[in-house]
Amino acid sequence: MKNSNEILEKLTFVYGNEKAQRINSQIEKLKDKYIEKETFNNKWIDEKDIMVITYGDSIKEDGKTPLQTLDEFLVTHAKEEISAVHILPFYPYSSDDGFSVIDYKEVNPELGNWDDIKRLSNHFDLMFDAVINHISQHSEWFQEYVKGNPEYENYFIEADPNADYSKVTRPRALPLLTKFETSKGPKYIWTTFSDDQIDINFENEKVFLEILELLIMYAKTGARFIRLDAIGFMWKKLGSNCIHLEETHKIIQIYRKVLDEVVPGTILITETNVPHQDNISYFGNGYNEAQMVYQFPLPPLTLFSFHNGNATQLLKWADSLEPTSEQTTFFNFLASHDGIGVRPVEGILTVEEVQGMLEKVTENGGFVSYKDNGDGTKSPYELNINYLEALSSVNDSNETKVARLIAAQSILLSMMGVPGIYIHSLLGSGNDLKGVEETGRYRSINREKLNRTQLEEELKQPESVRSLIFSQFKKMISLRKSQKAFHPNALQEVLFLDERLFSIKRTSLDEQEEVVVLINVSNETVFIQESVRIEKGKNLTDLVSGKKVENKDGIINIEIVPYQVLWLKA
Repeated sequence: MKNSNEILEKLTFVYGNEKAQRINSQIEKLKDKYIEKETFNNKWIDEKDIMVITYGDSIKEDGKTPLQTLDEFLVTHAKEEISAVHILPFYPYSSDDGFSVIDYKEVNPELGNWDDIKRLSNHFDLMFDAVINHISQHSEWFQEYVKGNPEYENYFIEADPNADYSKVTRPRALPLLTKFETSKGPKYIWTTFSDDQIDINFENEKVFLEILELLIMYAKTGARFIRLDAIGFMWKKLGSNCIHLEETHKIIQIYRKVLDEVVPGTILITETNVPHQDNISYFGNGYNEAQMVYQFPLPPLTLFSFHNGNATQLLKWADSLEPTSEQTTFFNFLASHDGIGVRPVEGILTVEEVQGMLEKVTENGGFVSYKDNGDGTKSPYELNINYLEALSSVNDSNETKVARLIAAQSILLSMMGVPGIYIHSLLGSGNDLKGVEETGRYRSINREKLNRTQLEEELKQPESVRSLIFSQFKKMISLRKSQKAFHPNALQEVLFLDERLFSIKRTSLDEQEEVVVLINVSNETVFIQESVRIEKGKNLTDLVSGKKVENKDGIINIEIVPYQVLWLKA
C-alpha cells in the first residue's frame, strides 16, 4: 500500500488527480500480470562488476550470428575478467547505428534473435538500452499516427512552428521540429535528435504505460541493467529548457518503484551528457531514482590530464565528488560508441583549455561535433575519436601508446563506481576513418566492425598493439577484482602529491583494506618522498609489479616512470 501511495503521489504531480487515478489502476494490473515467484539477483554491485560496452556486431564471422560470435569471443577470451555486457541497441532500426528504434520488442535479425540474448545472459549480466525519448519514423507507432489511427493519437508531440523555442536545450545542430504529411494534413513534430528520431509524448498516459511494460519486459528477458538513453529530454514544456524537468524525475522514480516490486534487482542507469550537478540529480534522494549515473566528466578530464602531463584538474574534480548512498554509484567510462563529451567540463576547464583539447584531437585524426545554441551560434559538443588515438602523439612508439592507454584506463579502474570498458579500448583499436567515409558520420570513427578471425590472429602476436593492450588490460582488471578497496562504494580520498600524478587512496567498506593509487600522467619521471596516509610501519606492496615499497615513518620514497601505474597495498 505504501508503494502504491508513493506512486499515486508522483503520478498526481505529473498528470493531475483524475489521470493519476486511472494510470495507477493500470499499474496495479501490470503488477498482477508480471509479478511471479521467481528468484532474482538482488545482489548490489561490488568490485567484481566489470562491464564491457559493445555493439551486437562489433565482432563478426561468417556462418554465425554476430550475437553468437560476441558471446563465444567473450567467453573464450575474457570470461574471467568481464562480468557484464552492455549490448548497444540491438533492435531493428533505421538510422544512428541503432538509436532510431523501429520495434522495441524485437531483436534485429541481422544480429541474431532472443535465443542469442538468452545465451549471453547465461554467461554475463546484461545491460539493455531503453531508447525511450524517441522512436524511428519507420516504426509502427509513427506510421499508424501518420495514417490517423486513433489508437496512436497523441503518441507524438505536435508543435506550432511559429512558437518561441529559443530556450530549448539542443544537443545537435539540427532543426527541432520536422514537418510530416499526415492524414490530417501537415504537422510539425518534435524531433530533438534528427528527423528520423521522433520524440514520443509522455503526456499521453498510454505511452507512459507502454514504456513501463516495455521496461518490465526487458528486465524479465535478461536485463539486469537498463540504460535510459537521452532521458533528460523526456518531458517538454514550452517556455522552459525542456531538459531535466521535474516531471522527468518523477516518471523515472515511478518506473524504479514498479521495477523494484516486479523485478527486484533491476538497476536503472541514466544517460545524460550534461554538467555534473545536473547529471547526479538523477540519483534522486539516493534511494528512489536511478541506481547509477554516467560519470561524463571523467573521459575529457582524463584526456586533458594526459595531454598536459598534469592531473590537477582531474584531482580537484575527483576531490569534489561526494560519496553516494550505499544503493547508488557512478558508472565510469572513458570511451564509448559516442564521442568524448565536452559539455560536462563546463565550469571545470576554461574555454582555452577545451580549445587545446579540440586542436590536439584534430591533429590526431579526430573530429569535433557542435551543438546549436539557439541564437545562431554553435558550441563544441563532443570529440569524435578513438580514445587510444586521442591520447597519442604523432611520433609515439607502440610501447608508449600502450603504456599511456593502460595508465588512463587504470584511472577508470581505480575510481569509485563501476567501470564500463568500451570494446575498442579493450581490444586496442584505432581510428576507423574508413567507417567515417562510408557513413558520413563522425561517430563512426569509433564503431569499427572487427573480423573475429583477423582479430584473434592479431591477439596471438605478442608484440602487436592489440595483444599488448588486451593482455595488460586483463591483468589490471583481475587485480581490481581481487581488492575489496575497489568496491564501487568504498571510500575515496584524493591525495595531492605531485601535479603529474593521479593519486587517490581507496579504503574498503569494512575499513580493513587500503590501496593507494599512483598513476603518472606525464612523460617525466616523478620522484616523491611523501606521506600517502598509510599507517607508519606498515609495509607496502605494489600490486601491479609485485615489488615492495618502504614505508618509513609513514613516508614513502619512490620513483615513478612515465605512465607507470602503482597500486600500493598495505
